[in-house]
Amino acid sequence: MTERMQRLAQFCVDTRFEDLPPALVERAKRHILDTFGATLAGAGSDVAKTVRQVFEGEAGNSLVWGTDLRVGAAQAAMLNGIAAHALELDDTGGCDHSGAVVLPAVMAAVSMTEKSVSGREFITAVVIGYEIGRRVLEACGGYSAHNGAGWHSTATCGVFGAAAASARILGLDAGQTLSALGIAGSFSGGLWAFIHDGSQSKKLHSGRAAEGGFLAARFAQQGISGPKQLFDDVWGGFLKTLAPATSTAEALDTGLCEVWKLARCSIKPYASCRGTHSAIDALGLLLDQLKVPVDQVEDVQVSLCGFLHDMCGGQDVSSLAAAQMSLPYALASRLVHGHCRLQAYDDEQRRDPRIAQWMPRIRLEVDPQLSEDGEPVVTLRTVDGRQASLCVEVPLGAPGNPLSDAALEEKFFSLAERVIPQRQAEDLLEQLWRIEEMESVRALERWLA
Repeated sequence: MTERMQRLAQFCVDTRFEDLPPALVERAKRHILDTFGATLAGAGSDVAKTVRQVFEGEAGNSLVWGTDLRVGAAQAAMLNGIAAHALELDDTGGCDHSGAVVLPAVMAAVSMTEKSVSGREFITAVVIGYEIGRRVLEACGGYSAHNGAGWHSTATCGVFGAAAASARILGLDAGQTLSALGIAGSFSGGLWAFIHDGSQSKKLHSGRAAEGGFLAARFAQQGISGPKQLFDDVWGGFLKTLAPATSTAEALDTGLCEVWKLARCSIKPYASCRGTHSAIDALGLLLDQLKVPVDQVEDVQVSLCGFLHDMCGGQDVSSLAAAQMSLPYALASRLVHGHCRLQAYDDEQRRDPRIAQWMPRIRLEVDPQLSEDGEPVVTLRTVDGRQASLCVEVPLGAPGNPLSDAALEEKFFSLAERVIPQRQAEDLLEQLWRIEEMESVRALERWLA
């Protein structure tokens, strides 16, 4: 199995921009654009502001986006990674939240290089990061298996994506990249314990993974070795330790260079856990189908798998973090506020008395027949006794049901303009749509500050 890890390292070194299908390049640009928007908005969040205080007075040359603060490169990777995931609007479907891990690490690596990093090389590194992070998750048995065991894959698997992407930007050879991936395995961690009380530790996971992956590449660059048997069936190996009952090691390299994992990722239209999105879409479609005003809805029932119930079944909406993980709140917000955009999760909106009235009328029921990877079935009942059920297998934002460019830009502006002026946001968007033409992506800092 050591050969599989070596193949991954060689892939990180050998992949060229010209190897990327044009459609994949366009996908990558959309995810880069989306992640920058989410991070800029996240820079204004309470959790991002608080964690920045930890590094007050510490000098450096790397920009914390959406601010005028400069810190060390590893600190910037962490702070930008936390901001990217702070508002639950970053992309999903990779490691899981690949953009929030990979992009901050890549930009930290860019800030450490003396040579100019072109837009093409930047896109290539991002694609590599998404690829490696997702493949490690699939080797753990997939999202529901790995996260269902209590690990938060954004952190446990994302660190590998950050290491791979950073290694590419820093120009590491195959041996050094192999070490970077090995070191990243020791930096892996992140638990779902936050789900029980809505604590903020989840927001730290993306930043910690970005920082860890970046540092793994930096250590490897200086000659620190990492275990070459990391994914082998040995005591202390990554899969044997974190996924002993579910691992599928062949997923590490099956279809490498043929099946691109970034192409399976989703861009979020809603400011909540991806697990809530299908039900949000289904509720909206049912309201239209039955042509019923909200005040004529009796109740909503959701049949869902046990994994989704454990992850998103909470009723606590006292904090932003808790509300964003709550499926009942997402549906109550869709009924009361008419949407689940970021504004629906503001303190005032969460405290709306109509929300409290609706929460008990949204009933979740675990169906043991449903697949752990399947979407929920939503049933809406009206006051006059009508009812209809629907399961949205491909929610809005998924690869098979993507946001339009116009909707993506609308989301970007709604987020970026929370912290930077409109004209600056417009100029940044223009640069990101043609990032492959840039001679040096370090110039992006002009619009990110």
